[in-house]
Amino acid sequence: MAAGREQQQQAHRPGIYKQKNKQHKHGKHRTKGEIERENKGRVAVVALSKKQRRELRKMDRRHKANQLRRNKKDMVLTEKRRLGSRDGPPHLVAVISLHAGVDLIYVEGCSLMLNGLSLFSADLHSLLDVAKVADTLVFVLESTEGWDSYGEYCLSCLFAQGLPSHALVCQGIADLSVKKRTESRRALSRLAEARFPEARLFPLDSEHDAVLLLRHLGAQKQRRLAFRSRRSHMLIQNASYTPNNSQDGTGGPATGLGTLHVSGYVRGCPLQVNRLVHIAGHGDFQLSQIDAPADPLPIITAAPRPRKPAKCGDVEMMVSRSVDDYTGSESAEVRVLMKADPSQRESLQAEAEVDPMEGEQTWPTESELQEAEEARKNRKVVKVPKGTSDYQATWIVDDAEENGDDDEEEDDVYSSDDEDDDAEELMEDGENESQEEEISLTDCVAAEQKYDEAMDQAEEEHGLKHYREARSHEMFPDEVDTPIDVPARTRFQRYRGLKSFRSSPWDPMENLPLNYSRIFQFQNFERTRRRILAEAAAEEQGAMVGWYVTLHIEDVPSSVMESFQAGKPLLLVSLLPHEQKMSVMHVLVRRHPSFTEPVASKEELIFQCGFRRFRASALFSQHTSGDKHKMERFLRVDAPMVVSVYAPITFPTAGVLLFKQRANGMQDLVATGSLLSCDPRRVVLKRIVLSGHPFKINRRSAVVRYMFFNRDDILWFKPVELRTKWGRRGHIKDALGTHGHMKCVFDSQLRSQDTVLMNLYKRAYPRWTYDPYVPPALPWVKKEEPENLHDIDME
Repeated sequence: MAAGREQQQQAHRPGIYKQKNKQHKHGKHRTKGEIERENKGRVAVVALSKKQRRELRKMDRRHKANQLRRNKKDMVLTEKRRLGSRDGPPHLVAVISLHAGVDLIYVEGCSLMLNGLSLFSADLHSLLDVAKVADTLVFVLESTEGWDSYGEYCLSCLFAQGLPSHALVCQGIADLSVKKRTESRRALSRLAEARFPEARLFPLDSEHDAVLLLRHLGAQKQRRLAFRSRRSHMLIQNASYTPNNSQDGTGGPATGLGTLHVSGYVRGCPLQVNRLVHIAGHGDFQLSQIDAPADPLPIITAAPRPRKPAKCGDVEMMVSRSVDDYTGSESAEVRVLMKADPSQRESLQAEAEVDPMEGEQTWPTESELQEAEEARKNRKVVKVPKGTSDYQATWIVDDAEENGDDDEEEDDVYSSDDEDDDAEELMEDGENESQEEEISLTDCVAAEQKYDEAMDQAEEEHGLKHYREARSHEMFPDEVDTPIDVPARTRFQRYRGLKSFRSSPWDPMENLPLNYSRIFQFQNFERTRRRILAEAAAEEQGAMVGWYVTLHIEDVPSSVMESFQAGKPLLLVSLLPHEQKMSVMHVLVRRHPSFTEPVASKEELIFQCGFRRFRASALFSQHTSGDKHKMERFLRVDAPMVVSVYAPITFPTAGVLLFKQRANGMQDLVATGSLLSCDPRRVVLKRIVLSGHPFKINRRSAVVRYMFFNRDDILWFKPVELRTKWGRRGHIKDALGTHGHMKCVFDSQLRSQDTVLMNLYKRAYPRWTYDPYVPPALPWVKKEEPENLHDIDME
């Protein structure tokens, strides 16, 4: 009975709350054991490296971090101890006065005590060149004001270029009374904090103060500037020039070129004889030989007698120890370190060779002949002179179209008739008032005539024109007037519409200008930059850092030696591979707040890019992350801009300064920034906006006029999308009549006060105006701003 009851007992039935586990997936994958048996011990490189990184223990990671930190610290200490020691170049100190009231004899005394180079800040180019190679800059401040307007201008340029280690020195505090000394030091400290937050102010009124300053300069942290530490450079101390002999055997100079022998200490990295060298402000040259003369500044125990400074212009080079101070240095033999190999040294070729007959010369196929015949039948009718054949007509280019690119920015024409009428009315009113008041204004008229004589009328008219264009562009950006006498499809035939500026495609190799055949392009600029900089950092051959060498530079014009004899500092830098070749360089800059005048695109500016200095026409564009960038007609104040220019290749990083030269020769600082990239494929699009007025509105449709003035233009631009200032979007539906009226449909109701716009784009390129010669800058004086500039009538 018990067994029967057990057989009749029912099994447990799970309820709705029973846990249900996920079933195991089997039969469709390999196990780890099967994979290991198939690989037979073979492990992929990626898996092996990941496994090693994963299995690195905590203690090993800590040891690795400590080792990297120790290596970096040792490298910094080695570089610091090498500076000014037996194995490194002398510590180069430049003493710069920032105020016109600083005593020049005092500056000379500072240079003698510091064994440095003194600059009186009269030549901006010399100041910037010396700051590129100096290890330390000593700024001399005035006891009450610190620095003047020109000192502020020089500091702005130095900070933008890259400031090395520096120190601040004040003059004349010891001459003040005891009560005013503390106040003067506090005032100068507060003034210096704006520019130098962490700098210390040193007095220099005695030898004890000079010893303290020297101790500070020798122990302070050296600031590393990337653009000079990656390239071999030197400040030339001695130079001699040997002109080339003529080919006819007369022995006289033939072409004005010769061999320049320069001597100096190698700085930065080892110097290669097969590399090109660049002399700042003079160009690129080739080396033929490197010699090792006797070191004029050896490390000795006996203190040599200081030499008196030899004045030479505005720049004074003072070295307390020279070759003449040591006996036997003149009779020492000069060893030849290395000579250039003609098969390995780099060429001076800056532009690519252009062969106009390099195109394809194969016979056309039948299909190509048929396409050409159809294109000939469908070509547009062009007005040509009488008697011109069809073949000649195909080669005729409209002159207005060729010159249209440069004139598009000058859309508004201003007439001087209204200004003359206003001037006459003002003269009449002035005469009436003078008759009524009966007051003699002889003195006032003489003062006004004197003021007018000092004014440059051409410069005033040019500035007023640029100001009006900038104001017009600010109120109506990119808007142009459709010409009435010229068809719009002819005037704007190089422009096209874009559905979306961000996502619509644009081929970067389409319709390139002829100048693009003269430049060089990298397949991957960033990868090439990393490879070249890594090779330069690992270079261990050539003239090592700290050696005193003599370089033989070939085919140098005599003007270089004349500049050195005139007292200008001569700076030499070794170029990296490809840095002599021309390409399209892009610079990211921000407008300097001290410059308030409008700067138009494609206007000639002066560039200071790394060690180079040149003149070129700049093309402004927006700094965005897309593949297309909008061109800007003027340099904006509120945003950083990208400046595109034809210039020699320079590998980042490098500081960039933009100057604009006045009519009197002074150079104003326009913008500062850094080198961005070298990319000829960067697409910069110029936008124009055609505007029309809604004439009749019927809900979503409207009749628009004043955008075009004939029916053919409407049909030509019919595929282009329309937009309004109030955010409506639409398209052209049909043309009405023959006078430019068109029916348009929009996505919502249109208002009568709205304006219909059409955006058209074309690719813009910089102008080829590169000029390596930059005239010397005259002493800078702050330009006075005109009064009531914003009240000028825009009509």
